[in-house]
Amino acid sequence: MRIPSWWPKLSFQVWLIFIGRLLSQTGTGFTLFYASLFFVNQVGLTATQVGLGLGLMAFTGVFGRILGGSMADGAWGRRSTLILSLAISALGSFGFALSRGFWSFALANLVAGFGQGLYWPPAEAIVADLTPREQRNEAYALNRLGDNLGLSLGVAMASALVALTKNYRLLFIIDGLTYLIFLALLWLCIRETRVAPSAAEFAGWKAALRDRPLLVFAAANIFFTTYIAQLSSSLPLYLRKGAGMPEVQIGTLFALHGALVALLQMPAARWLNRWTRVRTLRGSALMWGLGFGLVWLSGLAAQLGAMPAIGMAALALAVLSLALVSYNPSASALVADLAPDHLRGVYLSVNSLCWAAGFAVGPLIGGVALDLPPAWAGGLWLFWVASVSLVWGILNVLDGLLPLRAKEAAPLASKL
Repeated sequence: MRIPSWWPKLSFQVWLIFIGRLLSQTGTGFTLFYASLFFVNQVGLTATQVGLGLGLMAFTGVFGRILGGSMADGAWGRRSTLILSLAISALGSFGFALSRGFWSFALANLVAGFGQGLYWPPAEAIVADLTPREQRNEAYALNRLGDNLGLSLGVAMASALVALTKNYRLLFIIDGLTYLIFLALLWLCIRETRVAPSAAEFAGWKAALRDRPLLVFAAANIFFTTYIAQLSSSLPLYLRKGAGMPEVQIGTLFALHGALVALLQMPAARWLNRWTRVRTLRGSALMWGLGFGLVWLSGLAAQLGAMPAIGMAALALAVLSLALVSYNPSASALVADLAPDHLRGVYLSVNSLCWAAGFAVGPLIGGVALDLPPAWAGGLWLFWVASVSLVWGILNVLDGLLPLRAKEAAPLASKL
């Protein structure tokens, strides 16, 4: 079988990381949509208690991200930090399987959130360590492909398993086992990639928080991650309430959206190598704006009775798929480019914290807007369209700072 020309020629260890992420995200997919339903309908927790538990998970996740970046750059290294994160995440999953009330549920959230937060900085840093600059778009795209495929497979298999067994606790056990399989793969097959530990465990944060290009990028990145949060939080609700679409149609559209993202991720990463990271992010911002504008039009068309909402919504999700596949590898690759080799964990921890911020702010803004009457709720999407001009302004500032990077990198590293 002939391999397509756009398929990446990456190191064997990068492919092993891809396999591990595919497995662990498949486990996450098993619990993604069923966790809340199980703990409310089967265990008997209230929706407020479930929401509080998820808030605790996010809280410890922030600490995990901060500590994970420092550990990945310090004496622990990428591999050991990643192994520890997977062990803790597995404990959290098994804790969910054993939960019988609120306090055990809350403890499982605390453990799982910390493990997941600890995971992202070394997971992203190890990919950057294993690939030269010109291949990072494709390496990060491959890992995003593993994440997306894993989640899709997990959701599909979980639906079949629940229909056959009605055993929700088994989903959490399977999730924990996938973490342990990834852990074994790392233990047996992946070498440590950090060259030398940074001088002090938290010294890298001092350098990162003084790095103007990184902080300017973080400001833009919080907008991008807030946009991504809309896909899973606000958009399904708006299509149901504001555009009047049946749940079956919404589910079908999002399944097609996931398939399109998986299909386009690798060829898009290769094609985008011809552009600078900032130029690619500008293009992504434009597509987010266009996609959100089409979402608004889908609601407007439904309210006016001019046309069925599904056609406009399908077009919107197609454009948003392009926005997502152009953003994902470029953002991580840009941060890896900015980072001194021995501080990649901390720099990519900053990138991960942007995701935490976006997924905290995005659902909150969307929830408030969607509680308004439909005519006003549509304004949420116009607000996001308008925000793209601010993102462009931030990216223009970043573009002006990036030529200084070569002059600043050596003195910055020497100060640590």
